[in-house]
Amino acid sequence: MKDHKEIGKELELFFTNDVAPGAPFWLPKGMILFKELEKYIRELTLKAGYLETSTPIMVKSEIFKQSGHWVKFGEHNMYNLILSDEETDKHPVSYTLKPMNCPESTIIYRFRPRTYKELPLRLSELGRLHRREKSGEVNGLLRVRQITMDDAHIYARENQISDEVSNILDMMVAFYGNFGFEYEFRFATRPEQRAGTDEMWDKAEKGLESVLKKKGIKASDKKGDGAFYGPKIDMHIKDALNRDWQLATVQLDFHMPQAFNLEYINEKGECEKPVMIHRAIFGSFERFIAILTEHYQGAFPSWLSPVQAIVLPITDKNMAYAQMVKQKLELKGIRVDVDERNETLQAKIRDAAMQKIPYLLIVGGKEEAIESVAVRNNEGKDEGVMKIEQFEIKILLEIENKS
Repeated sequence: MKDHKEIGKELELFFTNDVAPGAPFWLPKGMILFKELEKYIRELTLKAGYLETSTPIMVKSEIFKQSGHWVKFGEHNMYNLILSDEETDKHPVSYTLKPMNCPESTIIYRFRPRTYKELPLRLSELGRLHRREKSGEVNGLLRVRQITMDDAHIYARENQISDEVSNILDMMVAFYGNFGFEYEFRFATRPEQRAGTDEMWDKAEKGLESVLKKKGIKASDKKGDGAFYGPKIDMHIKDALNRDWQLATVQLDFHMPQAFNLEYINEKGECEKPVMIHRAIFGSFERFIAILTEHYQGAFPSWLSPVQAIVLPITDKNMAYAQMVKQKLELKGIRVDVDERNETLQAKIRDAAMQKIPYLLIVGGKEEAIESVAVRNNEGKDEGVMKIEQFEIKILLEIENKS
């Protein structure tokens, strides 16, 4: 079994370089993979009623002191810059490349007064983060210093917690089940170093426990492993190598609304504090893609594959027809290549298989005469001769169903 770094280079997806330790370089095929996953999570969040936002990458460090992250993670785990005041050049100010999105999400919430009618307010963000990981801990895409997170923060009333957390757990199950991962849930409770009162923690832990009980989910305990601002339910998956990974998470937070003085107006015209629910499905794009690459050993399902089909002309006489097949499939939005090399058919088949392309479409004089293609999948199985339109229907159905 190859690791993701080796597969990433062989399939020309991604690589790392000493010029930027802990930050990947994405090649064109890797960007297709990245963007397809981004498109998928956007579809899920839009369907679930989320509103997409974006917040600055560099902000004044003060916001992380207010949230509590500065004390929890320490300034040495963040990338900080001391900048002089632009006008006076006399008052240096500390700025930070954000290591997480949640503090800035509260600024969007406070953009204007909120009322109970707006809650639950579901704000999503595909944000680029930076964390100062130690050089010895950096590992390909699994442990990086530049991270892309599929974050979301839901601002809700206390009586909306159960439904919101339940919907997030359903989203996790649907998402990971679609990739064929085995999974289990684990319940992480209050750590020793934490923010907020015991009353807040009691309420938050009981809130998550009640959702697990309501849904009949048996979650093993991760005592003391909660976020510093609240307990969480983590999803752990098993990959093809039977390794355990924690990726998706939902966290219940009474602290942040208190720290940033978040409010909404209730039915009586009185101010109340919302509860904040933190949610990530991928965990991080980089780690998820690393795990997915090793799980499939680069043989991604057709909807996700950078190249979904390749046309293999038997001889140069069939090249014009091969290009016509490519054009017809591309008009349907299918990602197609043609192997134009002056190589034997067997060499073309071997190389396409090594590139893990889902479908090989072989075309010769017989196929050209009846406007068809001989279909072979990336497992080496011949699926017979199909009309071009017949193959279109087959692969488009797979792409649509993400099967």
